[in-house]
Amino acid sequence: MYRYTKLSLLAIAIAAIGTVAYAAKGGMENDVLAISKAKISLTQAVTVAEQHANGKASRAEYENSRQGWVYDVEVVNGTKVFDVRVDAEKGTVISSVEDKVDHDDDHDKQD
Repeated sequence: MYRYTKLSLLAIAIAAIGTVAYAAKGGMENDVLAISKAKISLTQAVTVAEQHANGKASRAEYENSRQGWVYDVEVVNGTKVFDVRVDAEKGTVISSVEDKVDHDDDHDKQD
């Protein structure tokens, strides 16, 4: 039994070392480091999204998507809410969709 415990701990240690090495080589990019490399600032992205949807931003996130790094900005215009995606390199709107029900907000389960 003791032998299996040692082997399990060894396997966990090897997996942890592999994960750290993978992250250090750039396999996993920290969002904080990624946003520092963005050509467009969060403030600029929010301004672009607000102008596009003619409203006020209520939330903004920086995320890695199929299109690359984008800002996902939620803009409120009257009673409508829009999810506006802004390219972090060009500062252009990639997409804008009216959000009928706010399902992407994991923090507020009362939606």
